[in-house]
Amino acid sequence: MEIKRNVLLNPGPSTTTDTVKFAQVVPDICPREKEFGELMRGLQADLVKIVHGDPEKYTSVLFCGSGTLNIDVAINSLLPEGKKVLVINNGAYSTRAVEICEFYGLPHIDLQFPVDELPDLKVVEETLKANPDIGLVHTTHNETGTGILNPIREIGALVHRYGATFTVDTTSTYAMRPIDIEKDNIDFCMASAQKGLMSFTGLSFIVGNKAIIEASKDYPKRSYYCNLYLQYEYFKKTGEMHFTPPVQTIYATIQAMKEYWKEGEEAKWARHTRVFNAINAGLDELGFRQVIRPEWRAGLVSSAYYPDDENWNFEKVHDYCYERGFTIYPGKISTANTFRLCSLGAIDEGDIKDFFEVFKAALEEYGVQIPIRYE
Repeated sequence: MEIKRNVLLNPGPSTTTDTVKFAQVVPDICPREKEFGELMRGLQADLVKIVHGDPEKYTSVLFCGSGTLNIDVAINSLLPEGKKVLVINNGAYSTRAVEICEFYGLPHIDLQFPVDELPDLKVVEETLKANPDIGLVHTTHNETGTGILNPIREIGALVHRYGATFTVDTTSTYAMRPIDIEKDNIDFCMASAQKGLMSFTGLSFIVGNKAIIEASKDYPKRSYYCNLYLQYEYFKKTGEMHFTPPVQTIYATIQAMKEYWKEGEEAKWARHTRVFNAINAGLDELGFRQVIRPEWRAGLVSSAYYPDDENWNFEKVHDYCYERGFTIYPGKISTANTFRLCSLGAIDEGDIKDFFEVFKAALEEYGVQIPIRYE
């Protein structure tokens, strides 16, 4: 059976291998069977291993849902009574964490920085010092809306100095950009199967400190389905997720994990870097301007401004590329019109060369000036 291969340059879901696709085709099984539970235990251990976590100190907790579910779980589950959340916010996905705080009515500080700049560590420390009741600090590793890489190791050191828990949204860096959960001063990181692992949507997971999870048993209960301790404890006792897991996605993710270990952390990151460099070279050659300065980019997302050209129409360019097997994605910056090209998934630099031939043809088709014009 042949499956048409599409090159997804959106920030997830990512392009998958056929072997991962076909791993979903398995005999029907009840997820309460011991056989399936053993598969999940192996996956649970591997998820910790990817971020070099000590299995005695760290564990992974699996959930059925998208990446946003992880942010919800971490924030609502890990805030002690009488404490507040500090969100270090320089992009759309940290803003999402602020919205979660607002929906739960949690006391919080929305510490905002420009979306195209790194957080000011002095301001972060001043905020922690002035608010000793901060119990949880959250930020995003790679703000996928722009591609900026936040200094999580330095932020985490400050968080721990002031006695708070540090949660990091690593949805678009996990299993791509190397992470060491201990050295990077992370208490909890998180991701979904369809991103760096190059599997499918429906399975999300939080990797974090067992002792803090166990302490959270006594924290206020703000959600039933999205409670970290409840899911952790149920799996610990039974080897099963508390609620019905995404069975076929788990089979696919186990296959994707095998392919991750076969490629290797360093080789995989080198491949993503090749793709990212090829994307940047292609944008530069056409004359596109990017949002984030080169030294601040995470190496996974390129965010480019729309041209000042009356013939530019993102939807038309998108559709032209899509019809030829390439997916591009709109930006996520409220103050600027941008689009994104991402180096996630089972792709390499040859795919990017092919893409830019199609992309350039689309610009020519619709009369967009090359080199790109900005006023």
